[in-house]
Amino acid sequence: MDSGFFDLFGIKDVIDILLVATLLFYMYRKMKESGTINIFVGVLSFVLIWVVLYKILDMRLIGTIMDIFVVIGLFIFVIIFQDQIKRFLIELGSQEKWRFLSQLWHKDVSTVDKKWIMPVVYACMSMSKSKTGALIVVQQKMPLDDYEGTGDMIDANLNQRLIENIFFKNSPLHDGALIIAGDKVKSAGCILPVSHDTSLPRYLGLRHRSALGIAQATDAVAIVVSEETGNISLAHKGELSLKLSVTDLEHRLSEL
Repeated sequence: MDSGFFDLFGIKDVIDILLVATLLFYMYRKMKESGTINIFVGVLSFVLIWVVLYKILDMRLIGTIMDIFVVIGLFIFVIIFQDQIKRFLIELGSQEKWRFLSQLWHKDVSTVDKKWIMPVVYACMSMSKSKTGALIVVQQKMPLDDYEGTGDMIDANLNQRLIENIFFKNSPLHDGALIIAGDKVKSAGCILPVSHDTSLPRYLGLRHRSALGIAQATDAVAIVVSEETGNISLAHKGELSLKLSVTDLEHRLSEL
């Protein structure tokens, strides 16, 4: 093969293309999880048109006008997707590969992190049988301080009876969400963002839409017990799984 080809298209160009492709794929996945995939496609189409008209066809007038829109659109993009950008930065700094040095002197907390699973599973099983509506959010890597502040701070040790008492029908906190961090019940009666995903079945109520909303805005896990049917659902990474059995719920939580 002609060596001139490698002079024009070297290993750095290959790496450059791979990095751009990886970035686009990551953005596509995150936009899909957050329910904003249509905006991602629109922005990507605009950028492609701008590149073709200005960089390839050298149409300077339209290119200059589109340059202005790109600058203005960048600020709008940051405002619209501030939650997603925040989530991206937190996930980037929370990856295990960046924290392996800290594991040399910190104890393994994997066992401690799983202590919350069985109290939550048993509470959901009990509330499912009695058709007690519930919305439980389990914090992962991304902090939920903003959402905890919308409810009443509890900061109590997690146990099954506490969860069931909070969602008891006569409890003043039963309508909001319960937020768990580690083995602590941090806050109850919390207000969550509501998903406007049009693909959701119309029979799903505010609890399910709030569960999907927090799963789209953060990396948290949201568990819903339906007050009408007693069915258990789980939302994570922008997806909502309906009608889970207790065994399915335990398996899904254990896989996190």
